[in-house]
Amino acid sequence: MSGPQTELRTLVIAPTGQDGALICNLLSSRDILCELFPTAEDARIEAGNGAGAVIMAEEALLLPSIESWAAQMREQPSWSELFFILLTVPGERSRRSVLAQLPLGNMVLLERPLRTDTLISTVRAALRSRRRQYEMRDQLVAARLAEVAVRKSEKLAVAGRLALSISHEINNPLESVTNLIYLIGHSSSLDEAKGMAETAGQELARVAEIVTQTLRYYRDPSKPTVVHIEEMVDSALTFYRARIASAEIEVERDFRNCSPIVAMAGELRQVTLHLIGNAVDAIGRRGTLKIRAANARQHSNGSHSGVRLTIGDTGSGISPAVRDSLFEPFVSTKDNTKAGLGLWFSSQIVRKHGGTIQVRSRVRPPFSGTVFSVFLPLAFETTAKPTKSTLSPTR
Repeated sequence: MSGPQTELRTLVIAPTGQDGALICNLLSSRDILCELFPTAEDARIEAGNGAGAVIMAEEALLLPSIESWAAQMREQPSWSELFFILLTVPGERSRRSVLAQLPLGNMVLLERPLRTDTLISTVRAALRSRRRQYEMRDQLVAARLAEVAVRKSEKLAVAGRLALSISHEINNPLESVTNLIYLIGHSSSLDEAKGMAETAGQELARVAEIVTQTLRYYRDPSKPTVVHIEEMVDSALTFYRARIASAEIEVERDFRNCSPIVAMAGELRQVTLHLIGNAVDAIGRRGTLKIRAANARQHSNGSHSGVRLTIGDTGSGISPAVRDSLFEPFVSTKDNTKAGLGLWFSSQIVRKHGGTIQVRSRVRPPFSGTVFSVFLPLAFETTAKPTKSTLSPTR
């Protein structure tokens, strides 16, 4: 037996007399699937394969059984709360009944002799509750699968943007090298040819640097490693060097007392690349890109030591209507051709590291612009609970 039938069956434990057989016959006559077990331990083991409810006679619930069931119930996933129906003797509740209720929690007591309608209605109510729990489980699974798909989509988008940036950055120096080689071939002066050859060598060195930085994205270890924020920022700036130069954007860098951190280097490179790329897009032409990193403490999260990276631009700013949902999936400040997953994906990476990401923006010229602030703990916190991204209002 497997699947939905197993998940909604009722386990019956009544080791004395004919109670167990009578209960199973009654439930079966009302189209309620049930299975009879000789001991509480047998039923507990089988419950691991799925169950909708448990009917247990009080005499079957010995102290070791209570402890075993309680331990198994503590291991239930967050969506699950198995329902117990304990059959007790008439009158004052016995000590076993009281002990069972404390650790098992989701339990109802029915006194014997049982009323048929009471038992049937109680079991059906338990199974309805259990069915809703399974629906919640299925929704959680679907949500996780959707999130995985979105993450994969954003990774592909990041790779696409990276490839576009690389091709653009490499194309310019290669064009220069092609022209220089042509000029060298037609040059009548040895000194002039040597000068052009030296310039060509510098352009090829620039291509080699871009390739080296690119390989870092794909050769980063899959485990946390030591990351130097300044090197990570320089690596990202390499991809946008030509765009920054052609747009006449001034870059201000300030790295003071910036300790190395332990983190997933490749993931943080993606975050930095995305934030800097967004800033360059927002500036357009002749603006300022300000990047700063310094040691800091996150007082709202246990006063953890870490590094704060801020990336600011003098662009047009982000409207309040968009800013309130900026870190949600499919929200974009750009045209409709963008998926709007970059900032959401970046925020997920930051939270995974136990950090926070904040944004402040102003849309009123002449002092418009946006600043993203990322706090990262010194050590990668694999058990960190996600914290909400903070959105500060326009000042």
